[in-house]
Amino acid sequence: MTADPPLVLDIDGTLTRPEGWGIDPRVFDPIREWDAPVVIATGKAFPYPVALCHFAGVPELVVAENGGVVYTGDDVFFTADREAAQAVAEEYRAAGYDLGWGREDTVNRWRETEIAVNLEQPVEPLREIAADYGLEVIDTGYAYHVKDADPNKGEGLEVIAEHVGFDLAEAVAVGDSINDVSTFEVAGRSFAVKNADEAAKRAADEVLEDVHADGTLSVLERVRGTREDT
Repeated sequence: MTADPPLVLDIDGTLTRPEGWGIDPRVFDPIREWDAPVVIATGKAFPYPVALCHFAGVPELVVAENGGVVYTGDDVFFTADREAAQAVAEEYRAAGYDLGWGREDTVNRWRETEIAVNLEQPVEPLREIAADYGLEVIDTGYAYHVKDADPNKGEGLEVIAEHVGFDLAEAVAVGDSINDVSTFEVAGRSFAVKNADEAAKRAADEVLEDVHADGTLSVLERVRGTREDT
């Protein structure tokens, strides 16, 4: 018998509309109907992927904030501390810069372990300040993320696989950015959508011909029912 393989899906650039903004509603039915664990692995703040799982109607298996937060559906694991990232943000502001999200800053309001800065803001002073605190800055194509250098999506995925009980060698991962490289390294098969950055394309087993959700949907159609169910 064959079954669906476990899925690991990024959000921005991967589940988004072809024009690049907003979840493409076509992804909801395939995700909800998938007969295997679906892990949402993202750089977004913790509540966002939890909400996505809720609205898609799938168990809440989440790697958020680039691996800083891992939710197995039963337990939440924090693998980094926001204190240093917050200090970087405060020093960045004190130097005359801004995070770039407006007064209410809903991008960072619910972050637990990192800080995101708008891509329109100067990155070099941000990197310099972050380095003073032993942190790194990664450009995901949607924001600059100030984060602990150790946690990553791949390590978070390993935690979920162990707790849920699936074989990562059978997993299929789809992503678009440098923060998906660690996921591609631990999943059995990996796909980069056409709009992916060069780091993701180099790390993926295959670069797709279609962008954003179009590429992801093509993968789901191709790999559905391809895992040998023993």
